[in-house]
Amino acid sequence: MTVPELARTLGVRDSVLIGLGSMIGAGIFATLAPAAQAAGTALPLALAVAGVVAYCNATSSARLAARYPSSGGTYVYGRERLGEFWGYLAGWGFVIGKTASCAAIALTVGAYAWPEHAHAVAVASVLALTAVNYVGVQKSALLTRALVAVVLTVLAVVVVVGLGSAEPSRWADGGAGGALGVLQAAGLLFFAFAGYARIATLGEEVRDPRRTIGLAIPVALGITLVVYTLVAAAALKTLGPHGLATAADPLAQVVRAAGAPELEPLVRVGAVLAALGSLLALILGVSRTTLAMARDGHLPRGLAAVHPRFGVPHRAELLVGAVVAVLAAVADLRHAIGFSSFAVLAYYLIANCAALTLTREEGRAWPGIPILGALGCVTLGFALPVASVLGGLAVLGAGALVYVARRRGTAS
Repeated sequence: MTVPELARTLGVRDSVLIGLGSMIGAGIFATLAPAAQAAGTALPLALAVAGVVAYCNATSSARLAARYPSSGGTYVYGRERLGEFWGYLAGWGFVIGKTASCAAIALTVGAYAWPEHAHAVAVASVLALTAVNYVGVQKSALLTRALVAVVLTVLAVVVVVGLGSAEPSRWADGGAGGALGVLQAAGLLFFAFAGYARIATLGEEVRDPRRTIGLAIPVALGITLVVYTLVAAAALKTLGPHGLATAADPLAQVVRAAGAPELEPLVRVGAVLAALGSLLALILGVSRTTLAMARDGHLPRGLAAVHPRFGVPHRAELLVGAVVAVLAAVADLRHAIGFSSFAVLAYYLIANCAALTLTREEGRAWPGIPILGALGCVTLGFALPVASVLGGLAVLGAGALVYVARRRGTAS
């Protein structure tokens, strides 16, 4: 039986924009405040740590994605390089963790757009973007291009106003969070950097995968790191670590504290668009991993169906959209971020281990990169809040039990 394939419609530009759409927004509008609470004045150091780990993970993912340009990301890499169980565990962690991410970003939309009805707005956003994804990834890429352009413009305004303010700097208002605080903040910030995985999980939908993926991942990550650093500097200068940590809408507070309150509505619109761009790309990535796992029988095979007209995994997208909508109706934003970060760091731990098995002929990077990436994932994961660690371990353990039960059922 021939397995239907997805249409290859994405080039480098659209792939970069999908990565930017998933990273920029989540980091600035959802994780900057809790990261500042953990790291204090050392927030820039936490950004650097998260960036280094993300770079190692991106390099490992890019080499593996070029070798295996099909939907599924580390689910595919782990299965092919380490064995079926590790691929399954990576896919399980990705789907569960990123489903929580989708809920967190949807709640960010609600918090900035209509705080009094944040959950209702979050659910509506999920349903609307699920409909956009349903009619084809190329239309999603076109929408992402517009969203990223607007968001980058708004963030540029925040940086210029914040750093150019004549108000006294409040950067030193508060102490550093210590080594554990820096690592915890880096783990939370990793939630934002992980967006480059959307490019790898779209491997079956890009043209010339080796070239496209190899260029798109580092370019998207580099742009995002520069943007995060500038925005964090502006926020620390105007609000200080304590003010940033306690602000529900930190970037709106930045322009207000810098003496430009008339720009607050613009920032709120930018926050909503940034979160919508992230949510759009996140739903894409989760549905593609669901597709790959369904093809292999780890999820119901009916989810592997590809729409004959739109060329998308429509059943997987509808299921993911429904689950995220339910979570968005009941979830807590900061708890969802910590839980998602732990699950996704576990996912990249498997990616780095898989990259270590590549030979030079298969495009292996310098071995120190996946080793550093793996160690970074473990360190940042266990530095997260205890509730996030315990919740993540419980979910991964439940996934392992499901795998064992399914194997025994097949054997009998």
